[in-house]
Amino acid sequence: MADVIYNAFKYRQLGDTSITPINLKTDTIKIALVTSSYTPNIDSHDFFDDVTNEVVGTGYTAGGNTLTVTTSQDNTDNEGVFDAADTSWSTSTITARGAVIYKSTGTASTSPLICYIDFGLNVVSLAGTFAITFAAEGIINLN
Repeated sequence: MADVIYNAFKYRQLGDTSITPINLKTDTIKIALVTSSYTPNIDSHDFFDDVTNEVVGTGYTAGGNTLTVTTSQDNTDNEGVFDAADTSWSTSTITARGAVIYKSTGTASTSPLICYIDFGLNVVSLAGTFAITFAAEGIINLN
């Protein structure tokens, strides 16, 4: 489901201890919505303060929602799976083109990015529910 996995996340998962590690099972993982004006840079974006054009709208709080994360081993497809429960913003008026998933430390400049999901077009909610339904195969599959 992830369209972009930031290189800094890949490097962290390979064990670089000189940068903020990410434990997908125990850390606070959040999802923030962005407008069509945000262009993810797989090479240079590493922390949430690199993310520009987060949505502003009724029913949306800056920084996004905290995800309920699951990780698993899929022996059928021979991969590790990072997934989360679907999430939503109720009674919201939002226009978003994508979402950024990141580890929240409470400070944007130290909150490492994980991945970006491109919706393919602007998705709009008008005083309704803005929902994200993750793919059945998970958000990130490592094989």
